[in-house]
Parts: sequence; structure tokens; C-alpha cells
Amino acid sequence: MPARDLFFVLLIVLAWAGNFLTSALALREIPPFLFTALRFALLALPLAFFLKRPAPGQWPRLVAVCLCLGVLHFGLSFTALKLAGDLSSPAIVMQSYVPMTTLLAWWWLGERFAWRTGLAIAVSFAGVLVLGFDPLVLDRPAALAVMLVSAAFLAVGTVLMKRLHGLDVYSQQGWTAVLSVPLLLAISLAFEPGGLAALPQVSGVAWFGALYAAFVSSLLGHGLYYVLVQRYPVAQVTPWLLLVPVLAVGLGVAFWGDRPGPRLLLGGAMVLGGVLLIAVRALRKARTAPRAEDL
Repeated sequence: MPARDLFFVLLIVLAWAGNFLTSALALREIPPFLFTALRFALLALPLAFFLKRPAPGQWPRLVAVCLCLGVLHFGLSFTALKLAGDLSSPAIVMQSYVPMTTLLAWWWLGERFAWRTGLAIAVSFAGVLVLGFDPLVLDRPAALAVMLVSAAFLAVGTVLMKRLHGLDVYSQQGWTAVLSVPLLLAISLAFEPGGLAALPQVSGVAWFGALYAAFVSSLLGHGLYYVLVQRYPVAQVTPWLLLVPVLAVGLGVAFWGDRPGPRLLLGGAMVLGGVLLIAVRALRKARTAPRAEDL
């Protein structure tokens, strides 16, 4: 990658890693599903002007993607972040969506993978088990379970998105925001009583977290990611993004008081190592695939 695109990668990593810290600060005052609704409500304001209608027959898939990503993935991931009380373990466990996506693509789409990719998937899941025995995680096991479910919905949404055509990244984000907000608010009203009524009393730190999640993490981070995947294979960009959980762990230690033990560090290394191997294998496959002009 040239220096300009490496700078874009750095901005994405900083935006997404910082989102763990700013969101965790906001979640001290705002319940998770209400926080997710605020994030998407703020994001919908600028993106509503750029919405494109999906192609005929794509509405059911678009709604399913919005439900999996906007409501279930983000809502549960912020729930896990609040339950965890640390930044390190949620940031690492989130990466398990990569091997989950590979397995789902094999099951649903018939995409094949070699035994080395299968070994990398096994290493990643084994890393989650090792990480789960760290005292930092054992104190709050529900956070690990919820984050794994959140990662599973991210994997499902990613696979569904592979066959969603005719929408650019801003239309996808815009529809996710518009369709998710009513459901998120309904869930918050049902399961987070008093959250909406308490919004006028939340601090500027909490509102900054919501603004950061909407405009820095989503609009800037995902926008730049879309630019890069238009220029390079996804598998060439993915390894760089493994810096996100690494930096998030550093932010957790520096600003949140995280003290990850050897099991968390070993399990995290296994998870991220497995994800890296999957990405490298995918990149090699993309490079060795026959080009259209060669067929």
C-alpha cells in the first residue's frame, strides 16, 4: 500500500480502537440498547440524504442485514462491553466473528477452505476458551457469552451482505440506522426502564461517546474501510485491522485499569493469530485465482 492508504488504515485503527474506550465511558450512564439507538439516530441524520433504494427483491435481505448488524450485533456488543468492565476481553473476543464468517460462508454459500484455514479456525476458537479462564473474564462470564453471540450475528450479517447488491457503504449504513432505531428504542423501553427519561441528565462525556461512535467510528472508520476494499482485496486489508484489538488492549491498560493476565494474553494471541492465518490464506487464494482476462 502507498503511504496515503497506510495513513487511512491508521485512521481506521485509531477510530475503531478508540470506540471501545469512548463507548465504555458512555455506557456508565446510558444503557446499551439506548446507546446503540442514539448512535444510529445521530448517524441517520447526515446519511438520510444519501439513501438509495435497494434493487428489486433485495428488501428482505437488507432488512435481515439491518436486524443482524444494527440491532443484534451492536446492541449485544455494547451490552457485553458494559457487562465486562474491561476493554481487553471484548475487543479480542469480537474478532471471533472472522472464523465464524468463514464457517457460515462454507455452510450457506458453499465456499471451500483448505485444511490450514480449518486449523486456523480451530486455533481461534481454542483461544477463546483459553481466554475465558483468565480471572479478568471469569469474574464476569456473561460478558464473554454475550460477546460471542454478538460476534455470531456479525458473522451472519456479513454473509448475508455478500449477496446484497446495488448499495454503497453509505446507503448500507444509512438503511441500517433508519431501520434499526425504532427496534432499538422498543427494546430499550421494554428492558431498560428509565433509560430514556434519564437522558437529559447524562454528562457531556456520555454524549461525546455517542457522537464518536456515530461519526468517527461509523462514518469515518467504515467509510475509509469501504474506500480501501474498493482498491484492494478484503483479505489484504483485514490483517492490518488486527491492530484494533491490540490498541484497544493498550487503551484498556492505560486508561481503564485493565490488568490482563497470562491466560488472556495467550488466548488473545491464539484468537488473533488464527484470524491472521485465515486472512493470509484468503489473500493467497485471491492472488492465485484466475483473472477474467485469463479465462
